[in-house]
Amino acid sequence: MQHLVPAHVRTLPGPRPLVPAVRPAVDAEALLVLHRAARALMAGLPELTERLMVLLREREPAYRTAMEADVDSVRDEVQRSLRLNVGSLIRPGELREAAHRCSWAIGRARAERGLPLDALLRAFRLGGGMVWQGLVDETTRRHPSDARLLIHVAADVWNFVDDHCTVVADAYRQTERELMWRRENRLRLMTAALLDGTARIADLPATAAALGLPERGRYAVVLARLPVGQAFTDARSQVHLSGLRVLWYRDADRDSGGSYGIVLLGGHPHDGDEPGHGHENGLVDEGLGLGAGAEPVTGADGREGEHPRTHGFDLDAGEIARRLTAPSVARVGVSPVVDGLAAIGDARRLADTALRACPRSGGTVVLEEHLPAALVVSAPVLGAALAERVLGPLLRLDPSDRDVMVDTLTAWLACDGSAQRAAGRLYCHRNTVLNRLRRCEQLTGRSLTRPADVVELSLALAAHSLLDL
Repeated sequence: MQHLVPAHVRTLPGPRPLVPAVRPAVDAEALLVLHRAARALMAGLPELTERLMVLLREREPAYRTAMEADVDSVRDEVQRSLRLNVGSLIRPGELREAAHRCSWAIGRARAERGLPLDALLRAFRLGGGMVWQGLVDETTRRHPSDARLLIHVAADVWNFVDDHCTVVADAYRQTERELMWRRENRLRLMTAALLDGTARIADLPATAAALGLPERGRYAVVLARLPVGQAFTDARSQVHLSGLRVLWYRDADRDSGGSYGIVLLGGHPHDGDEPGHGHENGLVDEGLGLGAGAEPVTGADGREGEHPRTHGFDLDAGEIARRLTAPSVARVGVSPVVDGLAAIGDARRLADTALRACPRSGGTVVLEEHLPAALVVSAPVLGAALAERVLGPLLRLDPSDRDVMVDTLTAWLACDGSAQRAAGRLYCHRNTVLNRLRRCEQLTGRSLTRPADVVELSLALAAHSLLDL
């Protein structure tokens, strides 16, 4: 059988027209019957409205609840919809667009009020069925012989109902997306204000409720960053904390995939409520995977059990580092623990400092465990000046010779002044290490037996490494 429409011709989507441009005579007669019955329904519009209100109350629990909250609003909505939709059966050219706008407005309003979409669509179909039944009843009662003609317009009437259901659904879904975006944006702004330290004290209770975090809890902030050009750029999906609740926030102002994690370490004794659930909004709430805060762990017997989420006062920033898993190339800074949401901004600034003290090759830095390095990166100009003053002669050596000296001095300090252990780390003889150290002393003018000089050398090496001098 040949197709009626060539394969290369595409039909465009859109509402079906109520009345074709050309109809047989019998269809024209059916339209007259339809118009006559529709005018009778319009004359009894208040009664029709109340009948539909009763039907919605009986069959749709969501509408019953809406009527209990504001029955006048629902009645006005039903009556306006019936007036325009029944009227558009009579004068489609004049009222069709107004009826569409009305249905669109109803879809938006009910989405904003949280009425389920299924309930809304069933309400429109109930209304369409009631109108159709009213047309049939009116024609059968007053002009029984004309009732058979309505079959010729039945498809048009039901297509009309389907058309409006589509309009309502489109409006509802668009509004739902807008509401979700507004909600996510509100949560994002709240979290950004906490991290920036610009949240007002008066707003903290609302922020705590919206984010599901105790206002007086114990927190730390984690800043994770991945190298530019990695196949993955969002640290949130690669950095995890076992057994701790983390609210991740993507730092959209940076191109290097920096993400802040607000880590809940414990609630205040007077905060009786459990933290709420997280939000899919660019904020990622981690640690809620197995019901009541438990994560699978493997015991000594090899059996998988549950590890309860720990929110206690004994947890510190070091525990965060121990529970953290991240790619080896990730750089992670961990702030000290602070009390309350109001202190999140301070924790964020300290996490920034911790990240700056993290080696460029990757790793995790807990600020409290690297305070000397943090001092250096907090004042980079002074750090650069210190490196030049202390290490200047050594750094001006031939690059290969310079690197040997710097590596030896760094290894000796890392090994707590043990030449033997430094030699093992550098794969050379102990005497070789001692000879290099004596040369370092000569070049820098510092003695490795004088504590003040060792402090200067240690800070200068940190500045040289972290500031990329």
